This record gives sequence, structure tokens and C-alpha cells, in this order.
Amino acid sequence: MSYTENFNRIFQQAICDYHVKNDIDMEINNPYSRDSLENRLYLKCWIDTVQWHLEDIIRDPHIDPIDALQLKRRIDRSNQDRTDLVEQIDSYFRQKYCDVNVLPDARINTESPAWAIDRLSILALKIYHMQEEVERQDATDEHREKCQMKLNILLEQRVDLSTAIDQLLEDIEKGKKYMKVYRQMKMYNDPSTNPILYGKTPT
Repeated sequence: MSYTENFNRIFQQAICDYHVKNDIDMEINNPYSRDSLENRLYLKCWIDTVQWHLEDIIRDPHIDPIDALQLKRRIDRSNQDRTDLVEQIDSYFRQKYCDVNVLPDARINTESPAWAIDRLSILALKIYHMQEEVERQDATDEHREKCQMKLNILLEQRVDLSTAIDQLLEDIEKGKKYMKVYRQMKMYNDPSTNPILYGKTPT
């Protein structure tokens, strides 16, 4: 089984487990051991899945403004959790390949393995929910046909992205490419770098 075959299997598992109850407040039951890569991947996709539905809810034009603000804060926290997990996954691969003899002509990729895997997780969600639209019995034939065309493109995109990730990891294993981990320096979450926050004076 290739890397991405395993990744996609775990993402599908997390998405299906969430949709048993389809409740943004349901407790996660991660089936993988705490220190494993599989645990991090399952948790990553679970967070993505919950956030997908939070993003749906906050777009309700009739939502109460107070509820919307609470949801926005929750989405902000979720984004930080997602970023933290991506960095943990990258750290796993960096440790895994730390002893590889990097070739003199090795090149760096435009994104790290984990950020590509992040896109693969989101793509799994798009495929799941587009499949739902294809199967909607209360939708028109035209709607289902359009969604089927979009689904076909998403499935092709998953094949291409999976191939690219597997090739990237293979190149890193062989020393043809090397990876560096840059921590996401999100300034708006930091009271010392967000002028709205550090400009506030205690009342």
C-alpha cells in the first residue's frame, strides 16, 4: 500500500465516522495509538470535517450575530489546531528522513509533504459531500448531473495529488529532494503582533 492509499483510507474513515451522527459537538473516538502518524492523520481530517460543517452553519443568512461571532472564534481555534497538526506531521517526516544522504543537486519542493497532505484531506471532504449531492433525491436531474461532472474532476484531482505526494516522499527518501519545516507565524493570533490586541488598554 502506498503512502497516499493509507492516507486516503484514514481520511475516508474519519469522515464516515463523523457522519454517523453528523454533530459538530460529538466527541472524537480516534482508533489509532496516540503517538502514531495514523492518529495525527485521523485527528487532522476530523478537525477538517467539523470545520467544514462550521463553515456551512456560519453562512446561514439568518444566523444570530452572537452565535456567528462564537462560531467565528471556534473556526479560528480550529484553524490553529489544523496548522499545529500539519506541523506535527511534517516533523514526523523530517525525523523519518533525517538520516537520508541528500544529493548535491537535490531540490526543495514548493510545499512540505504535510501541507500537500492537508490538501488531500480537504479533497476527501469535497469528494464525500459532492457524492452526497449526486445522490440527492430532492434535487433536479440537472443538479445531479452537474455535481457528477464536478465529482469526476475531484476524483481525478485526488489521483493526481496522491501521485504527486507519493513521488515527493519517494524523492525525499532517495535524497533527490529535501524538506524544511517552517512554523506558521500567524500574527493575528498573537497578542504581541496583532495591533488590535496589543493596542488595547486594560479597562
